[in-house]
Formats: sequence, structure tokens, C-alpha cells
Amino acid sequence: MELYQQTLDYLYSRLPMYQRVGAAAYKNDLTNTIALCDSLEHPEQKFKSLHVAGTNGKGSSSHMLAAILQTAGYKTGLYTSPHLKQFTERIKINGEEVSQLFVVDFVKRMKSVLEALEPSFFETTVAMAFDYFAKEQVDFAVIEVGLGGRLDSTNVIIPEVSLITNISFDHTDLLGNTLPKIAREKAGIIKHGIPVVISERQEEIQKVFMDRAIEEQSPITFASGLYHVHHRGGNDFEVTSSVKSMQLKLELSGDYQKKNLAGVLSVIDELRNKGFKISDENIFDGLKNTIQLTGLKGRWQKLGDKPLTYCDTGHNEAGVAEVFNQISKLKFNKLHIVWGMVKDKDPGKILSLLPKNAQYYFCQAKIPRALTANELKTKAMNYGLEGEIIEDVNKAIERAKQNSELDDLVFVGGSTFVVAEIENL
Repeated sequence: MELYQQTLDYLYSRLPMYQRVGAAAYKNDLTNTIALCDSLEHPEQKFKSLHVAGTNGKGSSSHMLAAILQTAGYKTGLYTSPHLKQFTERIKINGEEVSQLFVVDFVKRMKSVLEALEPSFFETTVAMAFDYFAKEQVDFAVIEVGLGGRLDSTNVIIPEVSLITNISFDHTDLLGNTLPKIAREKAGIIKHGIPVVISERQEEIQKVFMDRAIEEQSPITFASGLYHVHHRGGNDFEVTSSVKSMQLKLELSGDYQKKNLAGVLSVIDELRNKGFKISDENIFDGLKNTIQLTGLKGRWQKLGDKPLTYCDTGHNEAGVAEVFNQISKLKFNKLHIVWGMVKDKDPGKILSLLPKNAQYYFCQAKIPRALTANELKTKAMNYGLEGEIIEDVNKAIERAKQNSELDDLVFVGGSTFVVAEIENL
């Protein structure tokens, strides 16, 4: 649709987009979002919501919650970022992406406001999502924070429950260079009197969340203390609490879903306490069909066999460490890694986590923020990582497969934008 492409070009060219250009696009206050919502007659007040923040796990947790709510019969909106393939992936209702027609109509209706305010790309898409969910009269919307929490554009909603997943180092140039500083930004989504669930109790930052919850008179739950999750292998998880034990099969794979699962189940408990009807059967079915119901891509996703090929969007220290923990549990002969990064991360901290006994294929995504494959290889060599430069992501994957035996493993990652360029994802 030509008009749709023109509309996207307008959004990309006029509005600074963090994913493409980095910190220059980050707006550190809510003024524009409030003004946009005001001009739309405050759509964010017209539906119930869940708000999900965190460094790692917020995307998977948001999709699992949306799937459970859908299965329970609620018309469920889901707002996530960034998109992998199509802009419309960011805004969904019951797994269906927003129509291109709505995107065109929204920008047309709001053009004079956008040109007067000059909001960021993210601020505009958040307002678009709220407008869409209000117009379509969703029962619930699961809203994933873009970056941080306190000053994130999504932080104008008053949710039923707030969820904060794992905290680790990411966007330190914007959020702070210590875990307590980062946690304080994430804790900014805790609202007065609104229950908050913290997926994982992390000793050095738990006080940050407790202090904020006391200040806001918000009931706080550390989910990892309530639910003990055991990964039994594959997609099977066992969950025990003081009152029950459950065997769950997740459609999302990866050992790291253990942390997310406790948080998701605690949020459902909070919703049940508020009178929302969600059965154990809804939980089982939602978790078993999360990808099918919501269309999630790129989280420990299997791309092929012989050679076994996986990708994952993990790109910060904790996310990358989890990915290689997952790889260590697989059986394979030789490891081939297609790797690309963005230039505003500290590459040293990440590269030091990567295995030295793998063959690397250094690539770069087609965005201004990408670290050049040439520079990446130079930096990687300082950490004993050997490989070749193949700039194009798909050509790098092709080369890795050509160099592999049938019992080898090919892994593609390092950046959301590398995964986004994989053909047939």
C-alpha cells in the first residue's frame, strides 16, 4: 500500500527514532506524550491495563500475560517495541496487528499536532496504540515500557498491576551506570496504591523497589519468593508455591523463562484478587500457545535443523549470558556464531562473555546505530574471538551453514536488529 509506505517514511524521517539513531532520539520527560493524549481526549484512560518494565524478560512476560488474558476471553491489546519485521507488530489486539489503514488515518488526523509538537517516533507510536485500543474498546491492554520507566512515554497509564522483570545493565548512558540507579528508573512505573510485582528478588536493588512501594502505598510482591520454578527441560516447567504445584508447558522456550514465569503468575494472582475471572485452564492454555496467540518472534527461536540453528534478540550482559547458558545445554559438535552489535553499547562487557572456541561471522544491521562489522571484528579479536567479516546478515548465516557439519550449531544474535533482518523469520 503506497500511502502506508509514505506514512511510515514520514514518521521515520520527521520523528527521531531511538532504535535507528540512538540517544539523540530519547526524550526524557512526559510532556509530549501528555500533550498527544490530551489532543486525543485521553484514550489511555478508556481501557484497563498492565504495565511491564524491566531490562530483560519484559517482552516475553508481556506476551505471556496477553496470551493468558486472551484465553480468558478478554479482548486484549498488546503494545511492544521495537518491531522486528513490520511497524504494525508494535500494536496488536488478540494477536492481530493494527491495520495499515489505521496507521495512515492516525497520522493524517494528527499531522498538525505532530508538526507542532515534534514528538519522538516512540512518543507518537505510544499515542497511536492508546488511540487504537480505545477506539477498538479493548478490555485490557498489556503495555510494555520502551526504555527505563519513570520517564518512558508509556508511563501515563494507571494500570491494574505493574510488573518489573529482571534488572541488569543496559542503556547506561541514559538510565545510570549502577544497578540501583537503573532500578530507580524502572521503579518509576510504581503508582500510588497500585499493586506491583517484582519478578526476581535481586539483593542489591530490592530496597529501591521497597522504598518506592512504601512511598506510593503500593502493595509489593517479590514473585521469586512466592513461586519456585524448575525447568524440567525443553518446554516443560514445574511451578510450586505454598498452596499448589503445577506442571506447565510453555510455547516460549529457554531456561530464562523461569524468572519470567514467577512474575507472570503473580500478576495473574493480583488480577484474580481484583475479581478478574482467569482460570488455571486459561493459564495452561495461554502459556502453551503464547506464540500462536500473540505472534512473538525472535526469543530463543529455532530456525532450522541440520545444522541446528537458533536466534535470540538478547543484547545486554544479562541477556547474552542467559543465551550462552542456554547454548551450553544443547548437544552439538562445533559452534558457529553470526554476530552483530550496535555502537552505543559497551562492546567489551558483551564480547568478554562470548565463547572463544566458536567460529564467528561478524555482520552489521542496516541501521545508522550498527557497529560496523570491520570494527566489531577488530574489537572481538582483543577477546580472542576469531572469524570473518560478512556484512550482510543473511549472507553471514548462509556462510555459517555452508561451513557447518550436520551436527554443528549455528547461532544468530547480538542485536535485535540483526535478528530483525533474518529472512523467513
